[in-house]
Amino acid sequence: MRAARFHEWGAPPVLDEVPEPVRGQGELLVEVRAAAVAHLDVTVSGGDFGMRPPLPYIGGVEGAGVVLESDDPSLPPDTQVMLRGGGLGLLRDGCWAERVAVPVKAVTRLHQSLPPAVAATFFVPATTAHVALHDVARLEAGETVIVVGAAGAVGSMVAQQARAAGATVLGVVGRPDQLGQVPDGVEAVDATDAATTERLAKERGASLLVDTLGGADLVSRSRWVRQGGRAVVIGYVTGAETRIDLPSWLLDDVALLPLNMIRRERRAREVAGELVARLAAGELRVPVQTFELNDTALAVEKLRAGRVEGRAAVLPHSVG
Repeated sequence: MRAARFHEWGAPPVLDEVPEPVRGQGELLVEVRAAAVAHLDVTVSGGDFGMRPPLPYIGGVEGAGVVLESDDPSLPPDTQVMLRGGGLGLLRDGCWAERVAVPVKAVTRLHQSLPPAVAATFFVPATTAHVALHDVARLEAGETVIVVGAAGAVGSMVAQQARAAGATVLGVVGRPDQLGQVPDGVEAVDATDAATTERLAKERGASLLVDTLGGADLVSRSRWVRQGGRAVVIGYVTGAETRIDLPSWLLDDVALLPLNMIRRERRAREVAGELVARLAAGELRVPVQTFELNDTALAVEKLRAGRVEGRAAVLPHSVG
């Protein structure tokens, strides 16, 4: 079968012909219909992460497919499943392959059918958005929410779920060409327009900021929120450090709230079923850019460059 493998740390993946996987005790054989290309895949492939599969290894920490063989009566053949955890792409071969043998603990049955690329990529953005808004921020209907990075997969999902919860939502993007990627019903804001950002800082009309970018300007963006408001910090795409001037921060009176989804993995799995139902019903949408399996290296390159529209997924059985 075909699979995309890393042969050297820091090098792009290569499409190889590899032996068929052999299902072990307590494992399922799954035909992979789509596999995410995630930031964690890029991190692991650099060779400096705490967990490193033996080279060469098949990448892909998340995926989705259909069960081919199983001894588990709750996961019979032809069942659509999500693949995540169990060391996939971290301690063992991952999902960038036509078929994969996986431990039962890495398999989640999807009770509503989703398009393969959505099934492979929804979990992180959808559950992160839900936990950020409802568990950390305690969002209430009628609030005004600013979402920074609203063109990305997580930011888009935050904006959609906030709007569905009855909030007025402003979606901030980092480039003018991303304005059209902001979800419907969300006011798109270009962060490169100085007049617009100055207005946000002057008005301070929002009660909540959800920030997916981090970096040096995080505190400045928190000043778009009124005193007594809060800012949930999800990521650090533009930088891992920010500087806080304590007197100014105390005067601003905006709480900076961290979101640790590693600690909240159990909660994410609890809410995933509801989110699958909303995705299947068309209430929510995950933006996904798809690639052929032989273009996995291109997908990784675009992800590193921040040029993926939403999430990236490879389709092992796609043709053309």
